[in-house]
Amino acid sequence: MAGGFFISKTVGVVAIVLGLGAVATIIALSVVYAQEKNKGISDVGTSTTASPHTSTTTTARPGTSTSTTSTTSTTTTPAPSNPWNRWRLPATLKPEFYNVFLQPFLKPDANNMYIFKGNSSVVFLCKEATDLILIHSKNLNYTMQGSFHATLQAEDGGNAPAISRTWLETPTQYLVVQLRAPLQQGRRYRLFSSFTGELADDLAGFYRSEYTDDSGKKQVVATTQMQAADARKAFPCFDEPAMKANFTVTLIHPSDYGAISNMPAKGEWGGGPHRGAGGLAGLWGDSLVSTDTRQQEINGEIWNVTEFYTTPRMSTYLLAFIVSQFTHVERSCIPPLQIRIWGRPEAIKEGQGYYALSVTGPILNFFEGHYNTAYPLPKSDQVGLPDFNAGAMENWGLVTYRENSLLFDAKYSSIGNKERVVTVIAHELAHQWFGNLVTLRWWNDLWLNEGFASYVEYLGAHSAEPSWNIKDLMVLNELHDVMATDALASSHPLSFREEEINTPAQISEVFDSISYSKGASVLRMLSSFLSEDIFKEGLQSYLHTFSYNNTIYADLWVHLQQAVDKNKVQLPDNISNIMDRWTLQMGFPVVTVDTRNGSVSQAHFLLDPTSSVDRPSVFNYTWIVPITWMTGSGIRNSTYWLTQVTATNNDFRLNSPGWLLLNLNVTGYFRVNYNPENWNQLVQQLDTNHMVFPVINRAQIIDDAFNLARAKYVDVTLALSTTRFLSQETEYMPWQAALTNLKYFKLMFDRSEVFGAMSKYMKKQVTPLFKYYQNRTNNW
Repeated sequence: MAGGFFISKTVGVVAIVLGLGAVATIIALSVVYAQEKNKGISDVGTSTTASPHTSTTTTARPGTSTSTTSTTSTTTTPAPSNPWNRWRLPATLKPEFYNVFLQPFLKPDANNMYIFKGNSSVVFLCKEATDLILIHSKNLNYTMQGSFHATLQAEDGGNAPAISRTWLETPTQYLVVQLRAPLQQGRRYRLFSSFTGELADDLAGFYRSEYTDDSGKKQVVATTQMQAADARKAFPCFDEPAMKANFTVTLIHPSDYGAISNMPAKGEWGGGPHRGAGGLAGLWGDSLVSTDTRQQEINGEIWNVTEFYTTPRMSTYLLAFIVSQFTHVERSCIPPLQIRIWGRPEAIKEGQGYYALSVTGPILNFFEGHYNTAYPLPKSDQVGLPDFNAGAMENWGLVTYRENSLLFDAKYSSIGNKERVVTVIAHELAHQWFGNLVTLRWWNDLWLNEGFASYVEYLGAHSAEPSWNIKDLMVLNELHDVMATDALASSHPLSFREEEINTPAQISEVFDSISYSKGASVLRMLSSFLSEDIFKEGLQSYLHTFSYNNTIYADLWVHLQQAVDKNKVQLPDNISNIMDRWTLQMGFPVVTVDTRNGSVSQAHFLLDPTSSVDRPSVFNYTWIVPITWMTGSGIRNSTYWLTQVTATNNDFRLNSPGWLLLNLNVTGYFRVNYNPENWNQLVQQLDTNHMVFPVINRAQIIDDAFNLARAKYVDVTLALSTTRFLSQETEYMPWQAALTNLKYFKLMFDRSEVFGAMSKYMKKQVTPLFKYYQNRTNNW
C-alpha cells in the first residue's frame, strides 16, 4: 500500500518562497555565524520518526471491532505448549481452494448493528499426519453444525476423521478443530462453516464505509482491508502470506447495489465449478429460489447474486470485494484489459476519475516491460473510498485508495494532488507483480515488498508524466526523510529474524518508514551499482521463477547474482555479502574523506553521538560502500568500493586547489564528510557557479552539512554557509532541503537576539527567487 503527500517542483518552489518570507527560516549572515560559534550552542533537538512518503502507511490498523465476540487481547504471551497458543500456523496443512459466500446487510438490524452473513469451505492438503486443524478466525459468530463450529469431509470420497470438539481460541485468533483420528498425509479434505460477523466501521477486514450523497442521504459501502491479518475477520482462513490458494467469491447484495472483487463477475450465477459444500442453499436452506438471472429470492426478498471467476493462487491479504452504489469510468487496452476507476457517483460524474484512468494504462505498460511479464489478470479496478485507513492497498485486480489518492478534481485540486495520484497509483500497480504475483513468505521481509514498490513507483510515475522529473524527488521524499529515523539508536534493520515478528501488533509495527523509504533507497543503490539493465535482468528471472509462490529476500540476491555472473560484472564481493550489511543491520555510515592525503573511512552515523546502540550487529556496523565521485577538474571515475573501516584512495588526494564531491546523484545510502579545506572549496564553488554540481547533489550538500552539524562532525557555521548560494538557485530540491533542515535551527534561534539578523538574511536570499517565480506565474 501507499500514501503520503507530494507537491510538484514548480508549485513547491512558489510555496517555499511564500512560506520562507512568512516564517523567516533561512539562517545565516556572518554575524549569525559568529554568535552561534561563540555561544557554542549544542544540539538539543530530537528527530521524529517519519512514516513512508512522510505520511504513508500501507496496512490497516489492527482491528478494533465492536463485534459480539470478545476482542483479541495480546497483553499476555500465550503458553507455547499447545499449537493453538502459538501465533504461527503449523506446517501440517496447506490450503488449495476457498469457496466464499457473503451477504452484507447495508441497513442496521433491530440492535442498530450492521452485520454480514456468510459461509465458506476450504480444501486443504494434509502434508503431515495430524489430528488438529487450526484456522484463523476473528470476531465471527458461528452457526453450529450439530455440536461443532464446522464440518469436515474427505475430497476423494473416503471418510474423514470424526470431529472430537471445536472451540474458538480468541487470544491467538483461531478456530480449533480437534479430531478423533489423524488426517492422512497426502489426502485432501474440505472444512465448511457458516457464520455471522459485524460489518463494523473499524476499517479492517470486511467493514462499513459511509458517505453523504448530494441529496443529503447517508450511503453505506461494504468494503475490505485484509492486510495484514484481517481476512480472518471476513471468513475463517489460513491467514498467512505463504498460505496461497485459489478463491471463488460470491456476493449476495441488494438489487440496487453493485459488487466487484479481484476477478471479473460471471454474467449470472449458475452453480459453476468449485461451488463446494454449502453454497447459497447451504447458507439459506430452502429459502433460496434459483433462477436463470442474477437475481435471487431469499426469504421473500429479491437479492442480486454476483459470482466471480476463480482467482489465481494468491495470499489471503490480497483478497478484496466491495458492495456499493459507486459508478465508474473505463477504457480497454490492447491486448484487451479492462481498466475501471470507481468512486462516489457525484465524484465520477464530475470527471474526477479521468486523470487516474489516463495514467493507469501507461503505468501498466511500463511495468509489463520493466518486469518482462504480462499483467497477470484480465482487469484492473481501482476504487476511491470515503473511509480508508491506509493510503492505498494493492489488492490483486481491485486496488483500494483513499479518495484523495485516486480521484483528481481539475477545478480545485493542486498540481501536488495530481502528483500524489500518479505516484500512489504507480506504487500500487507495481505491487501487482512484485508482492502479488511473487509474495513474501512472512512479514519479517516486508521491506522487500514495500521498499521495492516505493522505489519503482517513481519510475512508473515518470513513464506517465515524463516532463515532471519525478524520479529525482525520491531523494527528498524517501532518502532524506528516512535518514532522520535511521540515524537514531532506536532504529531497526530492514529485515527481521522470522521469529521476531509473530503477533498482529508486531506485524503492524513493521509497516514503517524503514521498510518503505530505506528499502527503496537501498534498492535504488543496488540498481545503480549493478546498472539498471543488470538489475532488471535479475529481477525478471526472479519473477519468472517464483510466480504465484512465496520467497525470502535472499532469493532475490541469488537471481541478481546470476545476472552479475552472466554479465561478468566486477564487484568486491557477492551480492549477498554486500547487501546483507545494508539489510541485516540498522543505520548507515558516514563516509569521511581527507583530500590532503586520500584517506577515507566509515563510521555508524548517529544524530546523537552520545547515544548507546543496544542492538548488536555481526558486521560491527561496517558496510561495503559503493562510492561514485567527481572533481573540480571534471574527472568522473568508476565506482570506488570502501570495504574496510579505513582505506586510502590516491584518486581522492588533491595536489592542487580544487574540490572532490562524493556520492553523485546521491545513489548511495550514506552521508559524506570532508576535511575543512574541501568543504570550503565546495562552498566556494556553490557561490561561484552552483550549476557545476548536479541539482540532487546541491540539495545533498546542504542536507549532509546540516545533519553533520547536528551530530557535531562539523561546525554549524559551515552548515549555514551552504545556503549562501540559494540567492542564485531556482530549482526546487535545494530549497526544499534547506527549508527542511532550517526548521530545526529555527527552533534554536527563535526569540534570541540573532533572530532579527536571520530574518534580514532570509529576505535577502529569497527575494531573487520570489521575483523569478513572480515573472513565471504572472500569466497563470
